[in-house]
Amino acid sequence: MTNPRRQAAGCRGFTLLEVVIALAIFATLAAAVLSASQFVLKQSAGLEDRLFGAWLADNQLSELRLQAATPPGQQRLSRFLDRRDWVLQQRIAPAADGRLLQVEIQVSRVDNASVVHRTNGWIRSRDE
Repeated sequence: MTNPRRQAAGCRGFTLLEVVIALAIFATLAAAVLSASQFVLKQSAGLEDRLFGAWLADNQLSELRLQAATPPGQQRLSRFLDRRDWVLQQRIAPAADGRLLQVEIQVSRVDNASVVHRTNGWIRSRDE
């Protein structure tokens, strides 16, 4: 029979230094992955805001195209989408072609003044 102590003496484990180095490498990689995931989440939220801003601006431009009369001027409109309040700044001015009106729409969130989407479009002037 073999002695269990002799079998154990022949097996080598990791030294404390090797374990500490492995833990340091793992901690560095985990910190890098965490930082990258936070960046992705932040970018995803910004992309979502820009997407909703584009939807709101396109919807407003479509509503203006369907209205019977659209007077030139500026308006500040409030909208609610995806459990958030949004502000649309709308400016309608005569275009170089007298048959058209130029529309500029800027979309921002109520709690943040920065513009998340800006669009320009043209609608038919109802005066002709």
